[in-house]
Amino acid sequence: MSKFKKAILFMHRWLGFITGLVVFIVSITGCLFCFQDEIQDAIHSYRKVDVQNKPYLAPSALKQIALKQHPGATVNYVYYYGKDRPAAVLTNHPKLGLQYVYLNPYTGIITHTEDPQSNFFIIVEYIHLYLLLPPKIGGIIVGVSVIIFVLIMITGIVLWWPKRKSDRKRSFNVKWNGRWRRVNYDLHNVLGFYATGITIILAITGLSIAFDWIREGIYATANLGGSYATEKVISKSDSLLKSSLINKPVIDQALLVAKNRSPEAQMFLIYNDDAADGIIGVTAYAKTLHYYKSDGYTFDKYSGKLLQTLKHDKKSPGMKLNAMNYDIHVGQIFGLTGKIIAFLASLICATLPITGFIIWWGKRKKSKKSKPRTVMHRRLEKQLAR
Repeated sequence: MSKFKKAILFMHRWLGFITGLVVFIVSITGCLFCFQDEIQDAIHSYRKVDVQNKPYLAPSALKQIALKQHPGATVNYVYYYGKDRPAAVLTNHPKLGLQYVYLNPYTGIITHTEDPQSNFFIIVEYIHLYLLLPPKIGGIIVGVSVIIFVLIMITGIVLWWPKRKSDRKRSFNVKWNGRWRRVNYDLHNVLGFYATGITIILAITGLSIAFDWIREGIYATANLGGSYATEKVISKSDSLLKSSLINKPVIDQALLVAKNRSPEAQMFLIYNDDAADGIIGVTAYAKTLHYYKSDGYTFDKYSGKLLQTLKHDKKSPGMKLNAMNYDIHVGQIFGLTGKIIAFLASLICATLPITGFIIWWGKRKKSKKSKPRTVMHRRLEKQLAR
């Protein structure tokens, strides 16, 4: 083995030791999270409602219903998930903390109240993102480990890539009828090779969640370094008092404007109603539980004036690519097939630290056993040479 390959092997091995446990945890939780919507739909009846031939209740009405159940709370988020799905109001209570109040959007009947900290998949998500550590600390540990893991995958390809063309066909398959150590070796190398491309994509999309500079880098790269000033504008209220011309709550008017301007949208998020920055935002998503194609609207909280419109088809390539981030990360950008691919790639990543450790441990034991025989052979060679 050349000095270059030895250096690569040293890097591959020890970086794997450093990040192995974190990679395993992040990969396993990623597997679990890929199908969280499908699993929760199957086990929770409150995630579906009967479609009715009438409009949704206004967000101000849903907000008031939720606040009756949690007096003293504030509300900054109201969700309309779709025609056959509930609405949800996220309340923040001084004692109870965050609570999701799910309601039938047609009748206003509360169907379920949930503490996010008790939801299995939200716990899984927090493990995936932060290892259940404080977000700033956990996010850095996970982010740095994922960056190192990308280097490990690249160095693994360099080490594994067969020199001779005649060996390549054999190297791309697992020798299932071999001894278990050979099967383990092939699982580590072959599956690692097949998963590398998908894994790097999943890693980059995950890193953009952990690090702003990754997200900004994706934005700048996709835009070829170009700048789009309209996407950087931070809207602020230019009013201090409620307008007497508005005959309905601004939050209700905001949703109506968004629905009229994005008539094909299936899901809506209204946010910042109780916030102090003087704006109300509405995001209209093209497809339920998908976050890629969306239109954004920003309103003055006091006058109802539309301050900013950001339609999907007017967004820059960089902003569109960042908007794809979640859907790519969980695979749903390509539907069920994409989720299966993301699941399998994450599962393979979870096995790599285990199969890699077994390879190292096996070589370590083999080298210990071979040392006495090597010394004996050397003595015999010296005796024969006399």
